[in-house]
Amino acid sequence: MSSPPSYVDYDFYDRLMADFTSWQAAENEISDPVLRDICRQLVEREARLLDANRFDDWLALYAPGCLYWVPATAEAGDPRREVAIAFDDRRRLTDRVFRLTNDYAWSQRPRSRTARLIGGVTVFATASADALMVRSTFMTTEYQPPDTRRYSGWAAHRLESRGNSWKIHVKQVNLIDCDRNLRNPSIIL
Repeated sequence: MSSPPSYVDYDFYDRLMADFTSWQAAENEISDPVLRDICRQLVEREARLLDANRFDDWLALYAPGCLYWVPATAEAGDPRREVAIAFDDRRRLTDRVFRLTNDYAWSQRPRSRTARLIGGVTVFATASADALMVRSTFMTTEYQPPDTRRYSGWAAHRLESRGNSWKIHVKQVNLIDCDRNLRNPSIIL
């Protein structure tokens, strides 16, 4: 039985690069407090769900044709030409959730406990009325006996309107120390 073809094709990469280039221009920043609060609440809800290990609920925040991307370079260049720490489409995210929720996730023995801090949420308009870009800073603390690790940086979420709600189309996690040995980040950053 063959797997269905992935939606991550040349056109997807081209759109990704267009969407994640020059989007943080000051003139695109949205000042509407209601829209900014909706986006802030979504990003904070994502963090709470991950901290509570509610991975299926977390995955429900994502659009069917989504991407979770953790670049391995500070510049977050073209993923067709650079290695990434993670570059997961919906199928890989579903696999990741399954792995984290079953009894055979040896890297999660004992299960990590995490706390995420989210701040500096800024919302930007895009060329599409049905899409927004959200920038936030984060710090994730992971405790897995006997170690405590911290991951920090900034995230870019591309949100797309789906009826009366917003879904995460792409999440890019930009670690400030992406070019060091991260060991095995077995949690979802």
